[in-house]
Parts: sequence; C-alpha cells; structure tokens
Amino acid sequence: MSEAVHIFREVAGEFERPVILFSGGKDSIVMLHLALKAFAPAPVPFSLLHVDTGHNFPEVLEYRDRVVTAHGLRLHVASVQDYIDRGVLRERPDGTRNPLQTLPLTEKIQSERFDAVFGGGRRDEEKARAKERVFSLRDEFSQWDPRRQRPELWNLYNGRHAPGEHVRVFPLSNWTELDVWQYIAREGIELPDIYFAHYREVFNRGGMWLTAGEWGGPKADVTERGATRADDKMSEAAMEDRKREGYF
Repeated sequence: MSEAVHIFREVAGEFERPVILFSGGKDSIVMLHLALKAFAPAPVPFSLLHVDTGHNFPEVLEYRDRVVTAHGLRLHVASVQDYIDRGVLRERPDGTRNPLQTLPLTEKIQSERFDAVFGGGRRDEEKARAKERVFSLRDEFSQWDPRRQRPELWNLYNGRHAPGEHVRVFPLSNWTELDVWQYIAREGIELPDIYFAHYREVFNRGGMWLTAGEWGGPKADVTERGATRADDKMSEAAMEDRKREGYF
C-alpha cells in the first residue's frame, strides 16, 4: 500500500494534468481508494476518465456516478457508442466492444492533454502487463514501445516526456489478485452489487458464460476463444498488440 501511495504523490509532484482511469471494477476502485488516502484530508487532485463501451451493467454505472458525487470528483467519459454512431468505429462480428476502446481512450487523452494516466493493471494478470514499468512512456500516438521503457531502481520513477507524449502509471503493478481482495476486505470498501452472487440471465458462447443485456444476447455461429476475458482471447498476443496501439 505504501508503494502505491508514494506513486500517487510522485505523479502529483511531477505532472500537470494526471487522470485516473475508472471503470467501476475492483482494481480501479482500489486505485481510487488509495488516491483518496494519499491526499487526505485534501481532495484528490486528479479527475477520473471512464471509457464507456456501452455494454456496462447498470449497477456499475450507478456506483461510478455515486462515487464521483460523494468525493466531488470530475468525471470524463469517452463513449465507444458515440464513435459507432458517427461511423468512426464498427461493431465487431462477435459483439465484443472492449477492443474498440483504444481510439476513444487515446483521443480523449489527446484532447484533454492528460500527461499522466493511472491504470489498474497488475503484472500478475498476463504476459504483456508483466513487461510494464510502473511509469510506462507512451509516444505522441499513445503507442507503447517496450524498448523505450526506463529502468526503475530503488523506487525512482522518471516521468520525463516530450510534448504530446504521456506516461501511463500503474500503482498496483506489484499487487496480486489476492492483495486486491485482502485490501478490499481490510478497508471495508464498497463494491458494485454485480460482484456478489445473484441471479442473472446468461448464455454460453464458445465455452464462456456471458450476460445478456440491452446490447443483445445469444447470437448464432459466433465464437469467442478462451476461458475468461473475451476481448483478450483473439490471440495470445492480443493484449500486447492493443498496448502497442495505445490501449493499456
């Protein structure tokens, strides 16, 4: 926890326009809780950014808005649906929208001139994220080049970047899944109801249980390979490819 708090304070001292990516998922909730702790009793000096796929559960959106109001935060929303409505992005045949988040995310970063973007990624999640530094430099196109990443010795972080570039910051890099859940339990952090057992309509697609919603339900002749996250199952290198393009 102390490392994450140090990282938040370091960013506040080095950057002019940081923002916290907030999805309403457990990792981003923990990240916001740590930010609140890092600057208490002062307010968090960062705004929040939600890349909304349009397929979010109502419980998560309600939780997001309630948290923003409770802590007096400013919320930026980058909407995938807006890009689809304008014809800039097209729906994928499998209906998955997570891979479509990259363009709304990168354009929002550029238009708002954010120079540091906090993400809840952890090194224990998968191979591409294991390669990340805590301070991950992105070029003027928000692209990630592992060869440009800097050594981070003795918790010293280099936030130097050229105009147009920015740094993605991962305060939870060295946490594990268990660390996250133990922190939530210890601090008594409220989570959206969706994290708890309840009845919901689901359907099976390609060996995965998915949830029907306003965006639709089962589709014939559609498969999504893999066991957990549909958007990361397109290939073994899917997440690394998306990181190179500008996603987390």
